[in-house]
Amino acid sequence: MITIEEAKRLARELSSVSDVGHSRVLEAAAHASGFRDWNTMAAAAPGAVPGPAAGADAPLVVPVLRVFDHAIAGSFYCDHLGFTWQWEHRFEPDLPVYAEVSLDGRALHLSEHHGDAAPGAGVMITVPDLRAYRAGLLAQAHPNSRPGIERNAWGLTMLVTDPFGNRLTFWERSAPDPT
Repeated sequence: MITIEEAKRLARELSSVSDVGHSRVLEAAAHASGFRDWNTMAAAAPGAVPGPAAGADAPLVVPVLRVFDHAIAGSFYCDHLGFTWQWEHRFEPDLPVYAEVSLDGRALHLSEHHGDAAPGAGVMITVPDLRAYRAGLLAQAHPNSRPGIERNAWGLTMLVTDPFGNRLTFWERSAPDPT
């Protein structure tokens, strides 16, 4: 398998001597290494920089959500929902962003790349105290986000829709109903 650094070096060399673009070389390197695309390889490869944490503390599953504007996504996820912008990657300054945000160790990847995810996806994010989290959101008086809480057999849930149509269900687990 080709390493991330080898792929980047190859892309720089080939881009300087041919009409093949930098991003096209990186995509080809990812395919040659058995990955669907460069973003998948960059996220999965050990030592990828920037990229998700590797090792025992790394999340086991990281949902990818489609976004159309990383500045709007950053404002909504970080300023409103309280996530932290962990890192971002783009092949060149004018190309789409692939980024990670996290909330108390729960990671989401946000991608502007066509084909990485379908707009309008849904994910569930566990939170320890949903009522307190909701109170913090409502205190901001966001013009497009006034979520309610619903009680279910599996716990409390609160649906928040991001500016790109993705559905984020925040979930406070509870013991199952004995019925």
